[in-house]
Amino acid sequence: MNTHYMQGLDWLILGAYFAILIAIGVWASTKRKKEGSLFLAEHSLRWHHIGFSMWGTNVGPSMLIASASAGFTTGIVSGNFAWYAFVFIALLAFVFTPRYLGANVSTLPEFMGLRFGQSTRNILAWYTIVTIIISWLALTLFAGGILIRQVFDIPMWSSALVLLVISAFFTMLGGLKAVAYTNVYQMILLIVVSLVLVIAGLDKVGGIAALADKVPADYWVMFKPNSDPDFPWLPILLGYPVMGVWFWCTDQSMVQPVLAAKNLREGQLGTNFTGWLKILDVALYILPGVICFALYPTLKNPDEAYLTMVENLFPVGMVGLVFALLTACLVSTIGSALNALSTVFTMDIYVKKFNPGASQRRINYVGRIVTMCGAALAIILTVAIDSIKGLNLFNVFQSVLGFIAPPMTAVFILGIFWRRTTTRAANFALTVGTAFCLVVGILYLWPPQWLQFQWPHFMLLSFELFAVLVACMVLISLTDSDKKRYEIPAPIHEGWSRLAVVLWTALAVVMVGLYIFFN
Repeated sequence: MNTHYMQGLDWLILGAYFAILIAIGVWASTKRKKEGSLFLAEHSLRWHHIGFSMWGTNVGPSMLIASASAGFTTGIVSGNFAWYAFVFIALLAFVFTPRYLGANVSTLPEFMGLRFGQSTRNILAWYTIVTIIISWLALTLFAGGILIRQVFDIPMWSSALVLLVISAFFTMLGGLKAVAYTNVYQMILLIVVSLVLVIAGLDKVGGIAALADKVPADYWVMFKPNSDPDFPWLPILLGYPVMGVWFWCTDQSMVQPVLAAKNLREGQLGTNFTGWLKILDVALYILPGVICFALYPTLKNPDEAYLTMVENLFPVGMVGLVFALLTACLVSTIGSALNALSTVFTMDIYVKKFNPGASQRRINYVGRIVTMCGAALAIILTVAIDSIKGLNLFNVFQSVLGFIAPPMTAVFILGIFWRRTTTRAANFALTVGTAFCLVVGILYLWPPQWLQFQWPHFMLLSFELFAVLVACMVLISLTDSDKKRYEIPAPIHEGWSRLAVVLWTALAVVMVGLYIFFN
């Protein structure tokens, strides 16, 4: 896609999209109390805000392009990363959410501080800030900047700046409430445009039956044999839970809408809505790649599958809508990340360590300053990433997530489910354990000449690292002379939703049915 494809009608649609988006952001900001918190939307988010916000944070142009690329090369098997997630979103709904809301916390480092003390909270706060800046901001901007650079033919720093200005506008003006309200609008747009692309593709192929005939039979299988180099079933079964718990249950950017839920019922219904939306990932993101394989099997670069479909199937005007869609994904992800970043720094570092008696107005002011500083740092990192040639850093980083997740998952799982876990054990996992996992990850991704042997699949390796850390934490806790115990406030039960239980049961039945059908 380039400026050649952006005709007058495309620009008109793109401008109309931005006008509507800004209007929604301004309207949402008027709904926020003048001195209310920017970070948790005054605990006013309803189930649809939560569901669309979590799904929107999870979706980005990199995901659209990478999912279509995976569909082009391997079929729907990569859909495991979307459908298997419902187990861990359910864990968030019924195990973590009652505890988070019962503790009445603004951040997850604050929650772990209640469990293990201030030292653990400090470590987790900085850990979370670095993770947000690198994974949620810099790399998302890098992926989005490539797309914007293709359309406008402008430098990477300009592309990143455009995206950050739009995203920071909502974050600083209306906080989480503005981000959540615009997410609803943006995700509806995403569903509509992606559905139109799929329908147009199926129409050109000749229907579902014709599509099935034109692609290999194993393109419709969710479980590949363990000999498959990319998607073996056992590493996915064992390794994804390590990343799933970290991503869906303990990552500030993903969980923040749940922390802002109006009550437990809305939190449980919102996460359930996210689970239903994740079903659409295969149909809306992966299936276009499969259709592209049927229509254009000689395409040399699978990463171009999504844009190839757009350029060949959409008329003038729709290209502008697709670009609006991609921008919507970027604004959603970056806006959520900026809000999470400012929340963690302001509440866990500024208020806790430097100004415990700060007024809400002062806290909001610091939050806005942190948002601007985080945005500036993200631009610098984005340009630095862009200057490195010959390496697909974004794809490499997806593998790195498998090495970042084990320490966080181990600390949260043992911290909640085993009362005898000590502060020393948690801090060991977060410091020494993190360093160990990252060293293993570097050796795995860039093996030196002196280290030549057959590595396991990176997801299986992630599970093995998690198991080692759990064993170390248990051993340290059992032998720790410091027996001081911290108690997390009891999980809340008021507002426990029977409707959520029914809907989660229905979702589980549907997911099992889908796995049986596609195996």
